[in-house]
Amino acid sequence: MSRAYDEPLGVTPDGAAWLASAGTYPRSTLALWEERPQAPVVLPCGSVFDIVSAPAMFGRLMLDRLWGDGPGSGPVAAFRARTLLFAAPGTAQRLPSLLEWEEWSADGRRDGRAGSVPPLLCHGTGDAVTVPALSPAGSGSATRWMVAPDTRHPWLPGPEILLWAAVRAARAAVRISIFPPADQDAKVYDVSRRR
Repeated sequence: MSRAYDEPLGVTPDGAAWLASAGTYPRSTLALWEERPQAPVVLPCGSVFDIVSAPAMFGRLMLDRLWGDGPGSGPVAAFRARTLLFAAPGTAQRLPSLLEWEEWSADGRRDGRAGSVPPLLCHGTGDAVTVPALSPAGSGSATRWMVAPDTRHPWLPGPEILLWAAVRAARAAVRISIFPPADQDAKVYDVSRRR
């Protein structure tokens, strides 16, 4: 399944209600958005959603893994040079320990499987994040929805799914090369014995 992450997306009224439910005063947040749909808002994490914030390019690789090989994603936003993946509550507490466990082999040495996963910032209970405006500001905007909320109860990935996406994104990033892949049908001759 292919997603067009560069197209500006707007949040549906049900998606706005879901986002607003994270705040202490959901009706006030909805009234603000009704008056100023272009206004970003700061919302608390931990009760309705957690946020996993990745560097922009790595977050995009994670998103590609989630949609290309996995179950998809919940809402996703681009905020400055970060990709904000909305996750199930509790993910911010669990994901860092899963990533740490994945990086080490049983004998305590780095095994390299997740060594190229950049530091992911996990925001949960007690944290707050700025979410993009409800209406799209344009595809070039530094703050926008990549996957906009469109329902009152969106599916949100948990820590295991985001671990899976991060590890696979790291492996995919390592395989990126400026050289084309070798032609598997090419004939190879040993010229080392040539006179």
